[in-house]
Amino acid sequence: MKFLVLSDIHGNIDALDKLDEQFSQADAVLFAGDFARFKHPETGLPVLEKLLTKHEVIFSVIGNCDEPEFLAEIEARDCSIQKALVFHEGLAFSGSGGATPFTNDTPNERPEEEILEDFALVTQATEQLWDNLIMIMHNPPKDTKCDTVPGGIHVGGPLSAELIKKIQPLAVITGHIHESAGIDKIGNTTVINPGALLEGKYAWLEVEKTDGSWNVTKAELQSL
Repeated sequence: MKFLVLSDIHGNIDALDKLDEQFSQADAVLFAGDFARFKHPETGLPVLEKLLTKHEVIFSVIGNCDEPEFLAEIEARDCSIQKALVFHEGLAFSGSGGATPFTNDTPNERPEEEILEDFALVTQATEQLWDNLIMIMHNPPKDTKCDTVPGGIHVGGPLSAELIKKIQPLAVITGHIHESAGIDKIGNTTVINPGALLEGKYAWLEVEKTDGSWNVTKAELQSL
């Protein structure tokens, strides 16, 4: 399967229109949150409505610039995997939104322990699922190429990194840190921060099942 990987649109509807060819090539879209522009949460809904016109299969969470109540909007439109465990074409999807407190000036900042509670259905289920699991978490795991701010400081979640090490999902899609678009590994898990679509950045993830096991066959960063 071929996934178009997006995050941090921040109200940039024009960027979605520039991706029509990419949308047509994708089997599904993975979106890691931040529909809305910083301090303008009202810009989130028009982005969501536009995104829904671009593809029929979308798996998404909300970001720290989206108000917590915005979760109801993506749930109502059947594209949320936040606090859920969703199965599609032999793969499992689960997600968590928001980000850990930092500046305390965005509406959806919360402790990492609370962020990980969104994966309760994953952590309580049997481990046999997780070679086919794709997790989407707006807040990145710590100590990867996907969570570094200027100065080389890693600001991701240490508990998230530990969870990934423990359950070894197929892939983790993250975002939040605009300056840290990257692809890395935690154990056997591929971690992708596509960068901010606000800045024209996105990624591809391709997976296939061979000999009874799912594998990542391609992970690639792209820019408009």
